[in-house]
Amino acid sequence: MKWIVALAIALICGPALADRQSFAPVDEADSDPDLAAFRADLLAKVTARDLEAVIAAACPDIYLSHGGEGGPEEFRANLVAGQNEPDNDQRESYWAALQDTLSQPGYFDDQGEFWMPHQWQITLPASLDPAITYFVAGENVSLRQTGSRSAPIVGLISHEIVIVPDFQTDTEYQRVLLTDGTRGFMHRDFLWSMIGHRAALVKSDAGDWQLCTFVAGD
Repeated sequence: MKWIVALAIALICGPALADRQSFAPVDEADSDPDLAAFRADLLAKVTARDLEAVIAAACPDIYLSHGGEGGPEEFRANLVAGQNEPDNDQRESYWAALQDTLSQPGYFDDQGEFWMPHQWQITLPASLDPAITYFVAGENVSLRQTGSRSAPIVGLISHEIVIVPDFQTDTEYQRVLLTDGTRGFMHRDFLWSMIGHRAALVKSDAGDWQLCTFVAGD
């Protein structure tokens, strides 16, 4: 069952949005040994950047974008993008996102598909813009008074929904707003966009687990 974030959203600049809630990660993969073994093997192949093995583990109709056709050829194109260029950041970024996503705890949905990361099961209210909503993927993450590692700590945040009105990719510490109105700065490494990458592992008719979704966006 999906978690429901009961946020009584007013204005972002308001004193409080709602009571704070924590959504501690629970990884359900261990309830299915075959799934756990498949995910571990796939993660090892991704970590090794084994292109052919990773593509072989994908569904014939793997879903990769909200506008593309999907399938193994699009998957291959994403995994090899930029390989002939001096700067291969695009390719490595895609591999790294896949590796990071498969490393996250996950959950089974009502159809028996296994989704990662676990916070994807949080249903945000329609009044909250998912594009500026982030999940704090960590335990006791420092919320600091200013955007500096040496700044005083306002609080320690674990597995919460926060709002980042203006995420800056080149800035280490991001300005965040907690749902109770508390403001501060948090290191970007602990902030996972609620429209960020997610992946689904699905069992085929033959009983084999496959990677069938790897997508980002709303």
